[in-house]
Amino acid sequence: MMINIQKYLLVCKRIASALSKAIPCKRVGSAIVGLEVPHAHIHLIPLNKMSDMDFGKEKLILSKKEFEEIVQSIKSYL
Repeated sequence: MMINIQKYLLVCKRIASALSKAIPCKRVGSAIVGLEVPHAHIHLIPLNKMSDMDFGKEKLILSKKEFEEIVQSIKSYL
């Protein structure tokens, strides 16, 4: 089955715009990665420097409340 990546990228563009408004950053980077699972993920990552894109870095740990606040903020810009 052929995947139309253009449709995915249009959705990513919309989400990246909302993400950059919800989380102050210089730009939003993207990466299509599928190493740990048998499918790919499109990651949209708020960046202030290139090292922010390092998947080997320790993951940011948020409380459920913090996570939900970020989600609602992003949604408000969609």
